[in-house]
Amino acid sequence: MSRIGKLPITLPKGVEFNVSDKNIATVKGPKGTLTQNIDSAITVVNDNGILTVTRATEQKRHKAMHGLYRALLASMVKGVSEGYKSEQELVGVGYRASNKGQMLELTLGFSHNVAFQLPDEIKVTTASEKGKNPTIVLESADKQLLGVVASKIRSMRKPEPYKGKGIKFAGEILRRKAGKSAGK
Repeated sequence: MSRIGKLPITLPKGVEFNVSDKNIATVKGPKGTLTQNIDSAITVVNDNGILTVTRATEQKRHKAMHGLYRALLASMVKGVSEGYKSEQELVGVGYRASNKGQMLELTLGFSHNVAFQLPDEIKVTTASEKGKNPTIVLESADKQLLGVVASKIRSMRKPEPYKGKGIKFAGEILRRKAGKSAGK
């Protein structure tokens, strides 16, 4: 049996869970509502606020889906109750970030500013303090969407290994390389 798949999911107070007859799971909570299609071989049972995920057979595909859907449902429950947060730092001279509503405007050393439209499900805040790197903070109930958007922002200027300039996640440790003069 799948180690992840057999773990129960406890629903916090204020979180509702439903599965429609078309295998669509819906989780509602104080931070929002999330939906997920569930494979027909996987069944989810709500027993007084405790979700259990079971599979139909012992096929390799069903075993893989068992752990996957349990992890997805656990992420959804945590997202609608607590939410997820991603922090990024802009390292480099002249690198700046500002937002107007859902439009994120980045100055990354290109000849032009980069404008990035964020989805409505994500809340963005930017901060620039003197003596510190500018930061971008993304918050959302949807963990998958938050990860995709954070990686797209990072891909606009990945940190380079010599000086460390670029967009990096807060707390990320970069592998630095020695320059040409280090070999002599």
